[in-house]
Amino acid sequence: MGEHLVTDGAGGLDARLVVRRGAFGLDLALRAAPGEVLALLGPNGAGKSTALRALAGLVPMAGGHITVDGTDLRPLPAERRGIGMVFQDYRLFPHLSALDNVAFGPRCQGAGKRAARRRAAEWLERVGLAGHAAARPGTLSGGQAQRVALARALAVRPGLLLLDEPLAALDAHTRLEIRAALRRHLAGFAGAAVLVTHDPLDAMVLADRIVVVEDGRLVQQGTPAEVARRPRTDYVARLVGLNLYRGRADAGTVVIGDGPGTLDTVDSLQGEVFLAFAPSAVALYRSRPDGSPRNLWRTRVDAIERQGDRVRVQLSGPPFPAVAEVTPAAVAELQLSEGSLIWAAVKATETHVYPA
Repeated sequence: MGEHLVTDGAGGLDARLVVRRGAFGLDLALRAAPGEVLALLGPNGAGKSTALRALAGLVPMAGGHITVDGTDLRPLPAERRGIGMVFQDYRLFPHLSALDNVAFGPRCQGAGKRAARRRAAEWLERVGLAGHAAARPGTLSGGQAQRVALARALAVRPGLLLLDEPLAALDAHTRLEIRAALRRHLAGFAGAAVLVTHDPLDAMVLADRIVVVEDGRLVQQGTPAEVARRPRTDYVARLVGLNLYRGRADAGTVVIGDGPGTLDTVDSLQGEVFLAFAPSAVALYRSRPDGSPRNLWRTRVDAIERQGDRVRVQLSGPPFPAVAEVTPAAVAELQLSEGSLIWAAVKATETHVYPA
């Protein structure tokens, strides 16, 4: 980790990552301002971890560029890029104490042993582990090991911090606590940060901006609220729990796909659009309801899945598949089971339409 990139975070990240590995190709442009946390979200095999490793210099690039705070990093080997990285399995040195693990980076930058250990002690105090300075990694809990790994990454004063699934190895209770702590530390970090995660909650809580990657390409980006409110692929819609369709809008009606299904809306867009609605907006009926809501269709129950105190009901097409969310009492009252024929309805006011 070279001393040439000990910066105050001015400039941020500007990169285009082009990687070819067998049949897989990654071509991804990323920008993150100083102090901004960028989350890479996507299904398995999308290229998220490949992108992170390319930034770190651990994967050869076939093209593109990586600039951090105005410095071109692509020609530099991993150890001279001045990047802080937290791996999923933390990769602490098992034979070193927590203090010496954190001091390792400053020592590689040329700091003397005493100065490096002093900086390491300061970082251990910041992450709440001053009392564990002498502990070896094997004696630490998962949450403690994660905080040592974070302190080690930040102790090199990086212009860019990379986090690869930093909470994946933790149990649910520890994850909640460490996620909150990580958010505080990221808020105080002056450089750009890139986080890879499979968990939409991690991305929504920790990131300022989300980049969704599928098949090595960027398919959507925006603030967490923008991505959640306006998904542009089925993957994102499933992630945030929405029903999503692409269709053609005309005079308040959207023809879904190639038809024949249509949905009425209160929006007045024209042309190609996405239409989304929450599973909780889907009302289910055993027989055709009185008054016949505008968006009403006959459908079949494909699957029933309990999720906490709610039940998700998968509905098959035609005219289109959907997911409904109801109470356990509603399942009993409607006598729902796989294969049941039922009526489904969605109010026009519950749909959300936006340009494709």
